[in-house]
Amino acid sequence: MVPPANPLGPVGLILPTLPQQTMPRWAASSPRSSLPGALPATGTGFPDAASELAAICVEAERLGAGALWACDHIFWHRPVLECLTSLTVAATATRSVALGSCVLQLPLRSPAIVAKEAASLQLLSGGRLVLGVGVGSHVGEYEVLGADFATRGRDLDAGIVTLRESWASGQGVDTGDLEAGGAERYRQLPAPPPVPVWVGGSSEAALRRAARLADGWIPLFVEVPDYATALERLAKETDRAGRPAGSVTPAIVLFVSVDDDDVDAGRQRGLEWMSSLYGIPAKAFARHMVAGTSAQVAATVAEYLATGAQHVVIYITADDPLPQFERLVDALGADGIQARR
Repeated sequence: MVPPANPLGPVGLILPTLPQQTMPRWAASSPRSSLPGALPATGTGFPDAASELAAICVEAERLGAGALWACDHIFWHRPVLECLTSLTVAATATRSVALGSCVLQLPLRSPAIVAKEAASLQLLSGGRLVLGVGVGSHVGEYEVLGADFATRGRDLDAGIVTLRESWASGQGVDTGDLEAGGAERYRQLPAPPPVPVWVGGSSEAALRRAARLADGWIPLFVEVPDYATALERLAKETDRAGRPAGSVTPAIVLFVSVDDDDVDAGRQRGLEWMSSLYGIPAKAFARHMVAGTSAQVAATVAEYLATGAQHVVIYITADDPLPQFERLVDALGADGIQARR
């Protein structure tokens, strides 16, 4: 098992790199941008996107996020910042918070190149990276990239093996002894501190994959009773794979809408936001979004933690997640779950 270098704490926050209700400044790639709602860019043609994202990361860390997570899409119907690039900005802006991909669609990329990118980020961040990987669920994105949607599960399994082989190629190597040519010359160096690999997905196949190949499991759309059952299955599959108990860190992603004034309005806003994100009717998410007052949402988070989740990733269903996240962290503190440092 490869644990995160720093404890992740009870809650993490997904960064707003995939906005739905507004067009962010960084979406305006030039002063002539035709994107609806795009704000004017700087004189060079680009807004100060890095500073804006960095400021969000700093505040999220101050509020109590134990990890900052970034989602991954390469081709999408809305502007989205690339996952590992966003986490690099987060790494430079923050001090101790963990950094995670939630989750990177590995079958859409060269695993060896991802290994190099992750190794570099692990070194530059001081060992704070958690590499979450998954298969995704959007066939159109695979088609645009020329990837095989039908083999995505097998490709992910093979990709995880390639990640670990790439990182291992430089372990224990004295660079002064490398030959001038041949296979020994070509390794991934410098070798990073161990990178935890977490598997996303709530399917049975994803759970088995996590048990066999991963250091953590980070599903979404799993309600508390089902999550308890899934953790029992995870323990059995981990044992079946010949790994020690506790080898796989259990986590969970929760879509959240916090509104202390009008719960119904907050629920509707959140559902509309998720409908825009996924491009399907809002009613499809009615069972999967946690909506309520800050105290009610905190109680649900506490349920997952009590059930066995070691880290709950909060996905605020709004383009500006910090106000809702702050209220949630305060409510968790009132329940005795300390997220603030």
